[in-house]
Amino acid sequence: MTRTMISALSGALVAIAFTAALGATQNITPAVQKGTAWRFAVSGDSRDCGDVVMPGIAAAVLRDDVQFYWHLGDFRKLSDPDEDIVHEPEHASSSLTMAHYQDIAWQDFIDNQLQPFAPLPVFLAIGNHEMVPPKNREMLLRQFANWFDAPLIAQQRTADDRGDQSVKTYYHWIENGVAFYTLDNATGEQFDAAQLAWFEWALAHDSADPAITAIVAGMHEALPDSISADHSMNGSADGLESGRRVYADLLAAQNVGHKHVYLIASHSHYFMDGIFNTAYWRSHGGVLPGWIIGTAGAVRYALPPQSADARAAQTNVYGYGLLTVQPSGEIALEYKRLSENGVPAAVVSRYTPNFVHWCFAKNSQAN
Repeated sequence: MTRTMISALSGALVAIAFTAALGATQNITPAVQKGTAWRFAVSGDSRDCGDVVMPGIAAAVLRDDVQFYWHLGDFRKLSDPDEDIVHEPEHASSSLTMAHYQDIAWQDFIDNQLQPFAPLPVFLAIGNHEMVPPKNREMLLRQFANWFDAPLIAQQRTADDRGDQSVKTYYHWIENGVAFYTLDNATGEQFDAAQLAWFEWALAHDSADPAITAIVAGMHEALPDSISADHSMNGSADGLESGRRVYADLLAAQNVGHKHVYLIASHSHYFMDGIFNTAYWRSHGGVLPGWIIGTAGAVRYALPPQSADARAAQTNVYGYGLLTVQPSGEIALEYKRLSENGVPAAVVSRYTPNFVHWCFAKNSQAN
């Protein structure tokens, strides 16, 4: 074996060991003293410029003393090479084929966007861009097994159903009296019958549990009939029907189960607080607290005309939601905006100041 081959093999083994170690951290959560408030962080849509933005988010999140970070999907674009990958030094001077790009895109996400959070636990949701052919759910679960089958998730799956050994793109876990649900609405036929049956069983169980104070549902696309309805589960007949059903289930958890209920999505590349303050939900049961946080690196979108009905809305920003959970289960969100100066120096050096500035100044459809 040549020295070059040994070096390449050593690098591959280091990458494998790192990925395994990073996934293993998903079962390590900082201790929370009973009766005290605690925090977690969330955002989604880190394609396009995510390799620049996500390390800055990670650095800020680690300073915020949170329990975990939750990524709500669209890790890489996949339909075209992400601008940040094109501007990596190893690709900047060569032609990057689509086949090669799709081969490396998910590992690039692990290396450049998840690694900066270590050893903080990270939970992942599936987005529509994870399903760009030739990718599919089976490939996603193989690549990200350390996250979708992390010990905490596997333990909860077994607690819910001792006979269920199958890893899925939807799951739930319980942390400090809060039941968290990661849902899969990455494709138009979702939520399908199997996911709905699982969700409604688990939600009924959590709603009846006096130890559960709050329920938080996170997903890529917002449930139907939000202010962001033009870019949500309204986009398919199946999504509209099943999404309204899930919303009604969560309303019941609030009104009958007396839990604090919150919904978080990304998909639309802006920040919005109060997304369900619409005529439809005001006349169909009530308005649940809901946020869109799709500002982790993707090209920024213009706000919809109805955004004036939201409590707050911003575009042409990058950042994340910092959520504080009170012992009562009440949750408040503070949107933490990332400035260009918040990008770590090593990232600026790797991608060049010009490209980093382009991500902040030009990566937008809202200008």
